[in-house]
Amino acid sequence: MFKETFLEKVFDFGRKIIPRPVFEFFQPWYHGLLALSGAVIFGWPSRKIKVIGITGTKGKSTTVYLTTEFLEEAGSTGSPQAGYKVAAIGSLGYKIGDRVWPNNLKMTMPGRWKIQKFLAEAVKQGCQFAILEITSEGIKQKRHLGVKFDAAVFTNLEKEHIESHGSFEKYYFEKQRLFKRTKKLHILNADSEYVDLFSGFPAQKKIFYPVRGKDALRALAASNGAGSFIFPFTTHLVGEFNKYNILAAASVARAYGINDETIQKALDKIKSIPGRLEFIEARQDFEVVVDYAHTPGSLEAVYKTLKPEAKKLICVLGAAGGGRDKWKRPVFGQIAAKFCDEMILTNEDPYDENPTQILLEIKSGIPNDKFQMTKEVIDRKEAIRGALTLAQKNDIVVITGKGSETSMAVAKGKKIPWSDKDIVLDFFNSDSATPTYVGGGTFDEQK
Repeated sequence: MFKETFLEKVFDFGRKIIPRPVFEFFQPWYHGLLALSGAVIFGWPSRKIKVIGITGTKGKSTTVYLTTEFLEEAGSTGSPQAGYKVAAIGSLGYKIGDRVWPNNLKMTMPGRWKIQKFLAEAVKQGCQFAILEITSEGIKQKRHLGVKFDAAVFTNLEKEHIESHGSFEKYYFEKQRLFKRTKKLHILNADSEYVDLFSGFPAQKKIFYPVRGKDALRALAASNGAGSFIFPFTTHLVGEFNKYNILAAASVARAYGINDETIQKALDKIKSIPGRLEFIEARQDFEVVVDYAHTPGSLEAVYKTLKPEAKKLICVLGAAGGGRDKWKRPVFGQIAAKFCDEMILTNEDPYDENPTQILLEIKSGIPNDKFQMTKEVIDRKEAIRGALTLAQKNDIVVITGKGSETSMAVAKGKKIPWSDKDIVLDFFNSDSATPTYVGGGTFDEQK
């Protein structure tokens, strides 16, 4: 789908032969030219389809997924909106109508021409909506230029990508650009402490969620206890954070004329979100959960949701390399030590960093009295399999960091095929010998 065109190769070759200091100086103009040229070459496809951009630190992928399901349900129930066909881009994968394929780029937002090519194909296939997961890094590299957004959605905000952007202020400044460019509809999480950073930009209509009534402007929902709100739907998805994701997607659907009955019909069909607090069905008397959690807030939310349900919470976690938010690593260790009964630190996406050093930085946040319940297993497959051998009846094994991702980023720009879920399923479906836990923080195969 995303095969490079001749002109893309020319641009890329030019980038490689230009001296790096010169290229970095002209980089903003290069990115802007590339984005706008893609829009021109593909005929400004975003002007022929309603594009919804969803941004925030957490919940973007789930909100993209849910919004897609709600819009498609409107098209399948004989409602006045019958015929909605949806395209979507995000870390969960790509979709144009009934065609879906994984995101193997290790980028939530694809490159500028790739986005324009995708939108052009969505238009060609008769899609009325395109839902895009918008990242700060993508905006910084101007991948959003040349895209006409019909709606912008803000889910929440916390510290992320600080090394890349230079500061928290620069991080959210990039996200604000989506709302500056979107003039028609803004949908915002009013319960976020940072909502005012995004609510002040002009738009024809603004919708805040959670809502008390259809005309409410702020999240002053009828209280049902301190810090709570009335949730108007039933769902199989667990976790308070998923209620916010559902309300964000429902607010989009409502804005385009879809009623709550249709939204509920879609929710009834959704048992889980791939790689997002996903319970893996296998033959065991304990639970196994895979989740993408890669920020302190999302990691804590996952653990808080699962801890009360577990006799023992066994946690497999790591942290990304490539200089990505090193400050988070000891925080991850601190959070895991607070909630987990057993911790297995392991590889995630090391890139060119030393995986052992990454684990040491996570471990630096773990109190000394919790070291005895902490193991370090670089091989992620062995870490997962080892955690499964530790689990007993009514325990929960939770594997965080990669979710539904299909590759792992390792040294020298290489990516290797990967699936946490498949490793779990293979463990339970295999007739071969199962690994046994041994001392020293490793898991060895029985001979």
